[in-house]
Amino acid sequence: MDAKPATTDFPIVCVGGSAGGLDAYTRLLRHLPNDMGVAIVIVNHLRTVATHLHEILPAHTKMPVELITERLLIRPNQVFIIPAQRDLHVFNGEFRLKPISKPRGWPDVITVFLRSLTQHWDGKLIAVIVSGYDGDGAEALCGIKAGGGITIAQAPDTAGQPDMPESAIASGCIDFILSPEAIAQKIASIARGDDQGPGSIAAEALQP
Repeated sequence: MDAKPATTDFPIVCVGGSAGGLDAYTRLLRHLPNDMGVAIVIVNHLRTVATHLHEILPAHTKMPVELITERLLIRPNQVFIIPAQRDLHVFNGEFRLKPISKPRGWPDVITVFLRSLTQHWDGKLIAVIVSGYDGDGAEALCGIKAGGGITIAQAPDTAGQPDMPESAIASGCIDFILSPEAIAQKIASIARGDDQGPGSIAAEALQP
């Protein structure tokens, strides 16, 4: 049985997306270092279709990729994938799964997870919204910022489906607007301590 980490204060990066998200996830992971001391949690906006991301994404990163199960220990330098038909929460350094709270219409699994992070995670939070339909995640972004976290949206012109990043930007609580490759650079910079956040910068728009 694995021992729990001494602290749960390492950064968590939540990457939320849906339609067109696979392209964004692969582009992001290809450019992320595998030893940043950060946990990457991909919250794919699926309601009924089983995810295969834990089978696809290992080809694009050297970090371990794991489908989340109940009470799975959250570890740095690893990629975690939300299962379908579940809301995702964190508590005591572990993932907790619950039946999806919005079984009809567009799910809000990204919003649910981001709000759980603001309540139950001590480390720095980085919320990333990439390609997808609807506006899941947007309602939780101001809470992430209020808690000292950093919010990033995929540049809509680099997204297969711009609805989700556009909704995030419209929230008024996005720090950076970047391509997936530039998002990876920004996350790595934050993890190194070179870049603690937007400071006086309003928003950056970088092309691939």
